[in-house]
Amino acid sequence: MRKTMLVLTLALFIFSAASAAADGAQYSVTLKRLWTEKSHPFEYPEAGLLTGPHFSGLIGATHNGAYKIYKEGAKPTPGLEDLSEKGKHSPLDAEIKAAIAAGKAGALFETGPIRDADGSETVSVMVDSKFPMVSAVAMIAPSPDWFAGAADVNLMEGGKWVAKKTVDLYAYDSGGDDGATYKADDKDTNPKKSVMTANTPHFVSKGAKVRVATLTFTKQ
Repeated sequence: MRKTMLVLTLALFIFSAASAAADGAQYSVTLKRLWTEKSHPFEYPEAGLLTGPHFSGLIGATHNGAYKIYKEGAKPTPGLEDLSEKGKHSPLDAEIKAAIAAGKAGALFETGPIRDADGSETVSVMVDSKFPMVSAVAMIAPSPDWFAGAADVNLMEGGKWVAKKTVDLYAYDSGGDDGATYKADDKDTNPKKSVMTANTPHFVSKGAKVRVATLTFTKQ
C-alpha cells in the first residue's frame, strides 16, 4: 500500500511539474535593426542627433486571439496612430493595459529606442497558455506613419514552448497620415485608412519587400 502511494505521489509530482512548465515560459525578446542606408537607399533620411534615422522603443503585449495591436485591413487605434506618427508609447500602453484588465492580454513590455544602424534592444516577457501570442510595434522614424511590426506570433507549437523563433519585420503604413516621404509634413488622414504594408520604394526593391528588422524570441 505504501509503495503504491509513493508511486502515485511521484506520478502526481511529475505531472504537476510538467503542467507548470507547459503553462508558462520566460522569453527574451530582441529587436534587431536592419534598416540602414545600404539596405534601404531610397530617400534614406540624413543623420541627426534626434531627427536622424532611428526606431522608437518597441512596445508590445502577450495576448490571446481576442486582442490585436494592429491588423492589416483594419483602421488603426489611436495608440497605434500615435506610435507610428510620433513614436510615443502612450496611449497604446493604456490600450494594452485595458486589454489586460479585460482578460484579452497578459503582459505589456517595452524597450528604449534604437539609434545605431546595427543596434538592438532586448526585454524579457512571460507568456502562458492563456496568452501564448505576442505582438509588438516600433516606429520607423522619421516618417509620416510608418512602423515595423509583428502580429500574433505564437510561441507554443505542438503543445510545447518553442526554444527560439525569429520573425522578419517589414514596414507598415498605419493609415493615419497622408505623407509619402520620410520627412513629409504632417497631413492627418480623415477618415483614417486601413493598416497596410508600406509598398513605397523606401521599402521595396526590385518588386520585393525588404525587411527592416528581426524580432527574436529566446526561451530562458
